[in-house]
Amino acid sequence: MIKLTGSEWSVLDCLWEENPQTVMQLVAKLGERMGWAKSTTITTLRRMEDKGLVHWEVVGRAKSYLPAVEQEEAEISETRSFLERVYRGSVGLMMSAMAQRQELSSEEIAELREILNKAEEGRRTDE
Repeated sequence: MIKLTGSEWSVLDCLWEENPQTVMQLVAKLGERMGWAKSTTITTLRRMEDKGLVHWEVVGRAKSYLPAVEQEEAEISETRSFLERVYRGSVGLMMSAMAQRQELSSEEIAELREILNKAEEGRRTDE
């Protein structure tokens, strides 16, 4: 299971949008988005290298970073972790909590219905 900190998500988000990127490209983007100093970006990249979350290649005279983690894999892992921590793994409990507090718009409810319909159709074709 992939566990990412908020800082790691920020770096990977930049790399998922466009890769590879040099250290200076990441420094500029993360400085703009997060207000990070150059040293913060470099330290975070070093830690992420150690954890196997990013890797680099030399292009010309610069290190260019690439994500070592797929975006979809990270999103699924984080979603599972959140559901386990907060709702004991139950999607139903989460949706019930959102619905009871009327935090879902009509558009979100329609979107959820469509997602559930597609999931149901997928199950029928597997059977």
